[in-house]
Amino acid sequence: MTKRCKSLILHRFYPLSPMWFKNLVLLRITAPFDLTAEVLEERLQNRRFQPCGALEPASEGWYPPLGHPDAPLIHQTQGFLMLCLRREDKILPSSVVNERLASRVDEIEARKSRKLRKKEREGLREEILHDMIPKAFSQSRRTFAYIDPKGGWLFVDSSSARKAEDIVAALRQTLDGFPVRPIATQERPASVMTRWLAGGSLPEGVTLESECELKSPEEDGGIVRARRHDLEVPEILHHLEAGKEAIKLAFSWNDRLSLVLDEALTIRRLKFLDTIQEAAADAGSEDAATRFDVDFALMSLELNAFLPILLDWFGGEPPAKAS
Repeated sequence: MTKRCKSLILHRFYPLSPMWFKNLVLLRITAPFDLTAEVLEERLQNRRFQPCGALEPASEGWYPPLGHPDAPLIHQTQGFLMLCLRREDKILPSSVVNERLASRVDEIEARKSRKLRKKEREGLREEILHDMIPKAFSQSRRTFAYIDPKGGWLFVDSSSARKAEDIVAALRQTLDGFPVRPIATQERPASVMTRWLAGGSLPEGVTLESECELKSPEEDGGIVRARRHDLEVPEILHHLEAGKEAIKLAFSWNDRLSLVLDEALTIRRLKFLDTIQEAAADAGSEDAATRFDVDFALMSLELNAFLPILLDWFGGEPPAKAS
């Protein structure tokens, strides 16, 4: 059986559950994290998610990773602590609000035979919002993350720095502080990836795929994006010789992971390949909670093995500054 056929069978009969991270922002926890799962659970309960009230435009809080409202807010596996931040927003399209505001303004100005002042318009807008919010539809989103207390890392399932900061801000409010910083390495990731793309020696197990993004180093420099493109063609090399750097690069690692890495070491379009899917299928279970636990264990252990290798490609982390 070919690898492609085997992959299709795995995807059809054992699709990876939504819990598997598809993107990854890595944040270094800068102080020992010594809270147990039980204590963390207790702290998170104080900011448990509650749906928007009738007059609330938004609501945010911690939600069970398993998805059942009565489940714990922390899911612990192999020492890793999974959590989930849920946010609900009332949907009030600005075009609808503006249309209703314009209609009310026209009506009042015609009745009073004068133009409304700015403060009057603002007050009228607030009245309209107050009337519309209780009737508005709402949408919610969940952002998953897990803490590695032993390694000192926070893994956030997002490609957005803003969403990662939302998780950090919520943890800081919940725990009265949560010291983290962005991942840092001794060598610039853009410089290293540029060397790879220019024909330099690739790390063991790395295979370049068919996507990259190149940028001129000067401010407002030009950007070249290549997708589904042979990266060994001369025009790619010409861009590099002209001074552009690789700020995004797609590659696979040891036939286990496929990803797009950017200059901030944010991982996008993370895929767990056949070897890991086979392990997940072999350990599969009809019980959703058991399957979640197995999938989380496989994913976290795989990322835990990959992270030090990733850092080593870029010279490792800078030495800690003496206090």
